Amino acid sequence: MAEAGEGVAVPLWRHRPFVLLCGEQVASSLGRQITALALALLAVTGMGAGPFGAAALLALTYLPGALLSPLAGVLVDRVRLRNLLVTVTAVQAVVVGSVPLADATGHLGRAHLYVVAVVSGALTFTLSVALQAALPRVVASARLLGANSALTAARTGGQIGGPALGGILVGLVGPAPALCAGSAAYALEALFVLALPAVLNVRGEQSARSPLDALRSGLAVVRAQPRLRRMVLSGAGLNFGSGAATALYVFFATRELHLEAWQLGTTYAVYSAATVAGALLAGRFARTTGLWRATQVCGLVAGAAVFLIPAAALGAGFVLLLAYQVTYGLSGTVWMISMTTTQQQVTSKDMQGRVAGLVQSVLLATVPAGALGGGVLAAWLGNVPVLLGSAAVALVSAATLWAPVRTAEGEPVTDVPSRL
Repeated sequence: MAEAGEGVAVPLWRHRPFVLLCGEQVASSLGRQITALALALLAVTGMGAGPFGAAALLALTYLPGALLSPLAGVLVDRVRLRNLLVTVTAVQAVVVGSVPLADATGHLGRAHLYVVAVVSGALTFTLSVALQAALPRVVASARLLGANSALTAARTGGQIGGPALGGILVGLVGPAPALCAGSAAYALEALFVLALPAVLNVRGEQSARSPLDALRSGLAVVRAQPRLRRMVLSGAGLNFGSGAATALYVFFATRELHLEAWQLGTTYAVYSAATVAGALLAGRFARTTGLWRATQVCGLVAGAAVFLIPAAALGAGFVLLLAYQVTYGLSGTVWMISMTTTQQQVTSKDMQGRVAGLVQSVLLATVPAGALGGGVLAAWLGNVPVLLGSAAVALVSAATLWAPVRTAEGEPVTDVPSRL
């Protein structure tokens, strides 16, 4: 199947399908940020949810992604992709919009919020898999690195503006009515994907194989690609270690380092700015060093950066946490863009959904696992020892990228020019 806009002469910013995907990323990111903030505030301030209730609400948004992403990948490879994108985004708008409607009619309860969190999470991660499969169909392989970098920048822009917009709306009209804006953002997203080219609606695999057999074929692709396999395993460990550190970050910064609220907020703002910079620099860096080398270097830097969190206990805590957010934001963003581009380049178009779903499932599952493990151990050992252990896990996992990569037959993988 030919890609839409196969010729590389047209700049990406003039390539209509890609511009539509950028618009979708901004709208989707705004919708997610507004929804996450408003749902959490509604549960805590409007329904009296305690720490466990608030944590459960957050966990329920990630759990469907960890469990259902592989099945979402099978679905993506078998259906008309544009129709799926439109359906998922439209349903997302209805699901989120059900909260202000129920509140206005006096029928909103905590169970409703939890159901919305689960369904919205499932739809969000299904959309993520579908979009990873869609990009190689509308953008030539030679431009995937630049396209992934630009999409990350567009998504990060929404992540920066979303919480601020959500906070303003919550302050003006309250958390439940503010979700109308989240629903509207998802509706706008549906319009963007509806305008995508018909090439996305070419029906995928129509074999009689069971979903389990289809999943096995996706796993076979990951296992057959030594570098992709190494990146997935390394990323799982890196996410496990950084997930544990992230779970303790706010408590450690406020209780042990005694940072003020404005200082903590500044560290998060700096991280957002660093991710934008990482998205802008990813293409140039990978073209200069090579895609695999960029993954190796940035993975190692991201793992080492986690040590800056426990190091803050020695003094200059605010400065060291700023350094952590800048370093991790830059290197982690380039690492993820390089990994996603490699995944898309080594996977055939009819397998993109299954491979993306399996990779997403592994990477998502390790974050809450690390967070839960870190929280339990910190209550027993204290924050600093657990933070040091988390950093060690992250660094060692990233360091495995530097070990010699071999094929299933034991042959070393030789360096070849990356298609950038």
